[in-house]
Amino acid sequence: MGEVAGVAGGWDRSDRDSSDEQAQFSALLEDSAEDLYEHAPCGYLSTLLDGRIAKVNTTLLAWLGYERDDLLGRRHFSDLLTVGGRLYHETHFAPLLRMQGEVSGIALELKAADGSRLPVLVTSTVRTGRDGQPLLIRTTLFDARDRRAYEIELLRARKEAERERERLQRLAATLQTTLLPPTLADVPGLNVSAYYHIASADEVGGDFYDLFPLAEGAWGLFLGDVCGKGAAAAAVTSLARYTLRAAAVYNPDPAAVLANLNTVLNHEYNGADPRFCTVIFGLLTPDPDRGGFHITLASGGHPPALLMRADGTTGYLPTPGGQLIGVLADAHIATTAVRLTPGDTLLLHTDGLTEAHVDAGVDSEDRYGDDALLDFARTLAPTTASDTVDAIRDLLDTFGSGVDDDTAVLAIHVPRPPSEEELQ
Repeated sequence: MGEVAGVAGGWDRSDRDSSDEQAQFSALLEDSAEDLYEHAPCGYLSTLLDGRIAKVNTTLLAWLGYERDDLLGRRHFSDLLTVGGRLYHETHFAPLLRMQGEVSGIALELKAADGSRLPVLVTSTVRTGRDGQPLLIRTTLFDARDRRAYEIELLRARKEAERERERLQRLAATLQTTLLPPTLADVPGLNVSAYYHIASADEVGGDFYDLFPLAEGAWGLFLGDVCGKGAAAAAVTSLARYTLRAAAVYNPDPAAVLANLNTVLNHEYNGADPRFCTVIFGLLTPDPDRGGFHITLASGGHPPALLMRADGTTGYLPTPGGQLIGVLADAHIATTAVRLTPGDTLLLHTDGLTEAHVDAGVDSEDRYGDDALLDFARTLAPTTASDTVDAIRDLLDTFGSGVDDDTAVLAIHVPRPPSEEELQ
C-alpha cells in the first residue's frame, strides 16, 4: 500500500508539473491583440488613402525615434522616406498599389528623427469595405539592416572577386604571350601567317608554335598541343618550345628533334602526374633549281598537316602511327616529305579547331571534324597563308562558345613569281 501511495504521489507531482507548464503556456497565448500589434518584431502602419498616418505601432516608433503624436494625422507615409524613396514611392510604389491592391517586399529607406537611415522591406495592402471601395492602407515594415549589411558585404566580395579575376586574366594573358614567339622568322621566298585563338581568358592554354632559322638555308617550324591547361600546362609548353629549338640546332632531322623532346618530357614527367603533348615538326629547305621548298614533317600523335596546292587540289599529309610525345620512353615518330611549289599553302593546326562544337547552343557531341575542315580548305584553294588564317579566324568566330579548347594555326605559302601572280 505504501508503494501504491508513493506511486500515486508521484503521479500527483507529475500532474501538477504538467498543469503548471500548461498554465504558463496558456498565459503566453493570452497576450492581447493590441499588445501583439504594438510590440510585434516588425513595424505596422495604417494610413488613409492620401497617405496620412492614422495608426502606428510602438516598434516602428522606437525604430524611428518619434512620439506617436508626431506622426498621427500630421505626417504622410512618404514623409518618413528618404528623397530617393519618396521619388520611387510616387512614381512606382503608389501607382502599383492602386492598380493591384497589394505591393510586397519592396526595399526602401526610412529617415529617422535624428536623420539616420533605416533600410526596410515594405509590404502594403489596401483594405476595402463591404462595397469593395478602398478604406485605408495597411503597411508592414521589416528591419533590413542586417540584410543590407549582408548585401553590401556580398557586393564588396563580388567586386573583389571580379578584380581578382581580372588580375588573373591579365596574368594568364601575359603568360600566354611569353609562350608564343613575338614574331615569326622572315623566310626569303615564303609567306607565313599564324593565329592563336584563346578559348578561355581565365586559363593558360597549352598550344604553341614557332618558325625559326637553323643552318644556312634551312628553317625549322613546329606546332603542338600540351594536355591540360593552367600553370602546369604552361610549364610543359615552355619546356617543349625551348627543347625543340635547342634539339633542332643540334640535329635538325625532324624525327630526331621529336625523339629528343620525347626523352626530355618522359624523364621530367614520369611520376604520378605524367605530362605529354602532340607535336608536328618540319624542316624547310629551299629548292634553288625548281623554286619552292622541300619540307620534311615529323609527327608525334598530332593532326596531319593540310596541303592546298596551286591547282586547287587539297588533301592531308598523313603521318599515321605517330605516338604522343612524353608518354613512352621510346615513342614512334611518323614522318612524311613533300615539295611545296609556287602557289602552294601548307596549314598546321591543333585539334581545338576540329573538335569545336558546331552548335554551341545545343548540348551535343556534334564536332566540326576533319572532313569538314578538308571541305572548308577546298573552298579556299588556291590561297595564301594570310587568307587561310583569316578564313579560319572567321570560322572559329562562327562557333562562338563552342570552341572549348585553345586553337593554334600556322600557315606557310610559296608565292608565285610576279608574272604568274599578274595572270591570276
